[in-house]
Amino acid sequence: MQMRFVHIYLIGYFILLLGAALALWQAGAFAHIRGVWVAIGAIIAIGLGIMLAVTAGKPTIANE
Repeated sequence: MQMRFVHIYLIGYFILLLGAALALWQAGAFAHIRGVWVAIGAIIAIGLGIMLAVTAGKPTIANE
C-alpha cells in the first residue's frame, strides 16, 4: 500500500466508526453508558485506526 492510500484508509475507518456510533446511538446503547466511557472508547478506536493505517502504509525499501 502506498502512502497516498493511507489517507483513504483513514477516511474509510472514520466512516466505519461513525456508522457504528450512529447505529449504537439509534439502538439506545449510549443511554446506558456514561459519556466518559464513550469518549474513552472513541479515543481508543481512533488510535487503533491510526496505528493500522500507519502499519499498512509502510514504504518499501529498494535495494540499491
